[in-house]
Amino acid sequence: MATRTNDDPKLDPTNVRETGGSTEQSRAAAVGGAVSDAAETARVAASEAVSRLPEVAATTRSAIEDANRQMRAGSDDMLALGSVLSFGFAMGLLVGGAARLLVAAALVPVAMMGLTMLDRGSRSRNSSAKRLQGG
Repeated sequence: MATRTNDDPKLDPTNVRETGGSTEQSRAAAVGGAVSDAAETARVAASEAVSRLPEVAATTRSAIEDANRQMRAGSDDMLALGSVLSFGFAMGLLVGGAARLLVAAALVPVAMMGLTMLDRGSRSRNSSAKRLQGG
């Protein structure tokens, strides 16, 4: 049989408790079991992620090296066009309300292409200065 407890003003007056506390104990046990299962699932997922971390790092490194190789082989016009398109995509994400982490990830190619263009510019200036000096 259910009884309402209105003795404590801090308690919700619609709170109904079973006399004897057996329902509260079974609910607490169910919540405890669910929390335990969730913690175990999180532990297993974390251990799997950690075990795959070296493989993911190696794959990422090779992808970045390939992208860098292709950028160095591309023309200045292609780098400029790629930078502008990537920047426009990132700004579209920002204006569209995307997460900041996603916007930052979209700006990575812009930075890589921009640095490649700056590197080319500084190399060409250095080589032309050496030619002017007779070296």
